[in-house]
Amino acid sequence: MANLNEVKEGALHTAYPALYGNAYDAKEMDQRMIHLLLEHDRLFGEKNASLFSTAGRSELGGNHTDHNLGQVLAATINLDTIGAASKSDDGKVVVASEGFPVVKVDISDLSVHTDEKNTTNSLVRGIAKAFHDRGVAIGGWKANTTTRVLKGSGLSSSAAIEVLCATIFNHFFAHDALSPLELAQIGQYAENEYFGKPSGLLDQIGCAHGGIVGIDFKDKNHPVITPVNINFQDYGYDLIVVDTRGDHANLTGEYAAVPTEMRAVAACFGKQQLREVPYEDFLSHIAEVREKVDNDRAVLRAYHFFNDTQRVSDMLAALSRKDIQTYFRLVNESGESSFCFLQNAYPISDWKHQGVPLALALSKAILGGKGACRVHGGGFGGTIQAYVPHDLLSTYSQRMEAVFGKGSVTVLGIRSRSTCAIID
Repeated sequence: MANLNEVKEGALHTAYPALYGNAYDAKEMDQRMIHLLLEHDRLFGEKNASLFSTAGRSELGGNHTDHNLGQVLAATINLDTIGAASKSDDGKVVVASEGFPVVKVDISDLSVHTDEKNTTNSLVRGIAKAFHDRGVAIGGWKANTTTRVLKGSGLSSSAAIEVLCATIFNHFFAHDALSPLELAQIGQYAENEYFGKPSGLLDQIGCAHGGIVGIDFKDKNHPVITPVNINFQDYGYDLIVVDTRGDHANLTGEYAAVPTEMRAVAACFGKQQLREVPYEDFLSHIAEVREKVDNDRAVLRAYHFFNDTQRVSDMLAALSRKDIQTYFRLVNESGESSFCFLQNAYPISDWKHQGVPLALALSKAILGGKGACRVHGGGFGGTIQAYVPHDLLSTYSQRMEAVFGKGSVTVLGIRSRSTCAIID
């Protein structure tokens, strides 16, 4: 358990570099933790609590490839959701997230509640069920959380809270025995089976694992994770996301159409997922595929899938040999493929508002051939990603924020530590 004196005396300072890289203010982080512990005491009457941290994630490569068993490149970032938690003996889980209604779940009942679909209650119940099914004797706990993972920016704030809850169960009742991958799978299970969202596993692995990892989903139940150790700042570049602040309303159909159309192409070959189709077969039968699916966009999206999932292998290889310029070329290629072939830069139903393409155009103009930029995450009304030279950062930020608003530019760092109990 942590207490205020420990935090004030700098007991966490050795943990901060692995959580936040080299761009943090120790005093500011201490204040976050102190505020969390004080709030835990105010809410629950517990002066000592365990402190937990789960980060957001950034997709570096492989845009919309994971849901067809492809490959992705992801990074755990230095923006996190932190929680103060303590055990309880009433069999209930209570989560008080800053800015949201308090969640209360009686985990003596682990059945699916249809009235809880699309709520945090369902996630907590589903996570508890996953631990129970693994033979873990679970119990109640109470926690309060606060987050710096930007919402609506493709950094997976929702996956972060899922993995954080799984991490608390893991620490209190499984003695931290479950791996980051297992915690990610538990989060996905809760989201799929209880929350009611058929998501992939990219977000949860990115939040749970730590560092930069290539993830191969060829066997979706046993994804292959390949860590790579690199810091873009060592090469003179900052990793940036720009929130174009597009309207995310009514985009469910746009997102859902991407995997559906890719699978329609796979079905032409008697397969369920594009990863099961040889690329050469796809290329040699495009005429027949085009006739069968009667949808050129689906064919183009399949073309994007094959090339972007291969691109992840090439990106991993470039990073492994510290070939940053080849990596940047591949980042740019990925962005161009998303724009031209995946076609998720803007919704066709709202063609007058093209924030993502505009952000890409401005980035290319400002960068002048240096660094790289690409569509980030789901696309349509979302964010772009850019690698900006240190000496251009101020200019880049000012010019982008002049168009997309103050605070739209966020500088990211890579977090090396996995989801964890920071101090206990």
